Amino acid sequence: MSAQTAADIEPRRLALNALAAADGEALASAWAAWSDKPAFKGVRGPETGLVMVRGRAGGGGAPFNLGEATVSRATVRLDTGEIGHGYCLGRDLDKARLIAVFDALFQREPAAIEARVLAPLRASATTADNKRRQETAATKVNFFTMVRGDN
Repeated sequence: MSAQTAADIEPRRLALNALAAADGEALASAWAAWSDKPAFKGVRGPETGLVMVRGRAGGGGAPFNLGEATVSRATVRLDTGEIGHGYCLGRDLDKARLIAVFDALFQREPAAIEARVLAPLRASATTADNKRRQETAATKVNFFTMVRGDN
């Protein structure tokens, strides 16, 4: 296996980030629309477990255990040899498997996955984020203090 640089890893990291943040139904729709579905075998899972969520007091202080979060994970191998991994919060095992499949496909066909899966997912996430920001901004209250002049 060849050594990978940070520049080689970054596109895959961003792809996995978008896949994990996506809705499970959106991933299922993207998979249903994928015309040339590859054959794959499960290497691990999908399975559900717990991870410890850690925090830092004040953002930079000593780390502490905040609590546990449920995580689903899966690993698949395409018949062409690529291995994909999928992790997501919650108990959606199908979502974890689809993330792993799209991760493996991203290693083989990055441009196709970017155009047909990741770009629509990112656009949908941006739209949802903008809507949430607008709804939050509508509830903003501006407080101000008036100086009374009787120092």
